[in-house]
Amino acid sequence: MAKTGEIAAFALGEKKTAMVNLPVQFVTSNTADMKGQKYSDLVDYANNSEKTDDLNNESMNDLIDLKEQFSKPGYANRNSAVTETHPIFGRDKLNYDNHDISLLRKDLDEAQKNGNNIHELAFSIRGDWLVKNNLYDPETRMIDQNKLKHAEQEVAKTLINKGFNLPLGEDENDVVWFGVIHQDTDHLNMHLWFAKKSQETRPEMLKQEGKYKGQPIGVIPLEVIEQAKRQFRKQLMSSQELKRHQEILKGVGGFKKEIVEAAPENLLNDRHAKAIKKIYDALPQYMRGRWQVGNAHLTAGKGKMAKANELTNQLLDDLFEKELKHEYEGFKSLAQEYDVINIEDQGVMHKGQRKWSENKEDELRKRLANQLYKHLTQIEDTSLNDIDQQMSKLLSNVKKSDNGSITEKTKIASSPEEKKLAPKPLLKNVNPNSKHVGDQMPVRGVSFNKISRLWRQDIRAETNAERRFLTHQKKVAQERAQEEYESQISRGQ
Repeated sequence: MAKTGEIAAFALGEKKTAMVNLPVQFVTSNTADMKGQKYSDLVDYANNSEKTDDLNNESMNDLIDLKEQFSKPGYANRNSAVTETHPIFGRDKLNYDNHDISLLRKDLDEAQKNGNNIHELAFSIRGDWLVKNNLYDPETRMIDQNKLKHAEQEVAKTLINKGFNLPLGEDENDVVWFGVIHQDTDHLNMHLWFAKKSQETRPEMLKQEGKYKGQPIGVIPLEVIEQAKRQFRKQLMSSQELKRHQEILKGVGGFKKEIVEAAPENLLNDRHAKAIKKIYDALPQYMRGRWQVGNAHLTAGKGKMAKANELTNQLLDDLFEKELKHEYEGFKSLAQEYDVINIEDQGVMHKGQRKWSENKEDELRKRLANQLYKHLTQIEDTSLNDIDQQMSKLLSNVKKSDNGSITEKTKIASSPEEKKLAPKPLLKNVNPNSKHVGDQMPVRGVSFNKISRLWRQDIRAETNAERRFLTHQKKVAQERAQEEYESQISRGQ
């Protein structure tokens, strides 16, 4: 980041940097004491008038509804607007007054005196992203600071409550935190500082060994930091951008669902029988019941399943090139479109870093492979010697059908009883009354259509489980939002 010498003169047209960065650091009380530093001095740094400006705070959207103003803590009303003169904000206010600043300094000194760390995070936000999400007007240099502050208020809750083994504070009032928006560099920077006030005595929150044994834990796990970045971006996205993201993800999920549901019928047929026979032969029989791709990719070329995985990957290539070409191309195209969004959000990818679309395709191929392996376990060991013979007969039947020797089609059953008795062969042009059903690989006395039926049952069960989970999550989110709203009303906010 470079100093601009101006307020809100953010760089535009950048392509290689992430839209939202989140550097994280912490300082121990011992280090600060040794250097003669005071946590409360950070208030002066945050409040620097050369870095801040409250006069360019304006919503880029329509005026917020009056009812929403009363329901959102921190929106200035006539009483608060007179006294809240500082750009610093906290849990309940978007602008602190002199009394708030005095209490803030006192709480920070208490946290340092009790030996606690001070944590700092800084959201560095690119000008292009601010413009795209209606948060910044480069012509007027107006910024929707209220919306930015509300987003950081929510992120602060996540970091304070989920960034450590236990919530940082032993109660709601045991944590001091504050934030500020600085506008004097080519990116907008939102700083956030927080610390526990009372002395830390909980074993789960203290280092248990090494040089710093007995001192408070300072490192926040990377996954929590990434979660905070995602949460921050999502809260600040414009409705148009959010809809764009959701439509792409929904499209990817839709194509994936179509592929998974269509796989059994399109894989377990005469065209792929020979390839599946090769896959079965390559599977290590002593691992029967434990055939899985595992943590490796299908193309990793390592491990006891390497040969089977390689052949399965080739089979899926063929499937995606022929029967499921439309669905696969749609899946891949939308997934790659989401790669573009990720690069816009996170910057140019590093060497060796995998794209989102590559991970999603690996997940899809692995899922299909594991489903195939699971259902191939139904082939009985005693029938291994018959497989080559059955495959030969199968191919012979296919060849005859090509020359016009088509077996008479099975008549439609006229009663429910006949429907139950009349098998529906998955392979074309096969007499259902033959000794080996469909002359296919014998699978406990039946054919591929049993594997296909069981496979489809598994898919339906998975789909129903996913639907129940999403319904439950939606219900929980609604209940939580209602509880928060009622809590705000009860506090008179």
